[in-house]
Amino acid sequence: MSDDLFRPVGPPWQRVSPALTKALRILCVLPLLLLAVVLAVLGVLLPVPSVVSWVLLGAAAATVLGAAWTWSWADRSRRAVGYAEQEDDLIVSSGVMFRRLVAVPYGRMQFVDVSADPLERWLGIATVTLHTASTETAAEIPGLPAEEATRLRNRLTELGESRGSGV
Repeated sequence: MSDDLFRPVGPPWQRVSPALTKALRILCVLPLLLLAVVLAVLGVLLPVPSVVSWVLLGAAAATVLGAAWTWSWADRSRRAVGYAEQEDDLIVSSGVMFRRLVAVPYGRMQFVDVSADPLERWLGIATVTLHTASTETAAEIPGLPAEEATRLRNRLTELGESRGSGV
């Protein structure tokens, strides 16, 4: 299937900050590596080598492989997120394996939410969430630079108010 299905016609596709890759790696890879260390230490410190120690060491190795896969997945996931501001709606795309494209009409937005957890604030990024009456047309844009999140929130609020929605 062609990626043209997930590419908007018109305005250029805007991508999110590379800092989202760092956030995903910290949140996903770091816990896996810590788990691998704990499993390896437990496997080595067992008083008598046994099947349990080999199972723990095998689990540690599998966890390291999972962390390596997650490391590469984080950047692919970030590159899959994008948005385009069109005349009547905002188009949001996401997903690596399961691609998703949502068109949110400006007039249907009820409110725009901007959030940033401590890690996102440290990295200078935020998440913009668009809420509509239907959960199917709600959309989320993670990893926006804080200034772009503020600009987008203000623009979407302005467009929503001018189109008669509840923003």
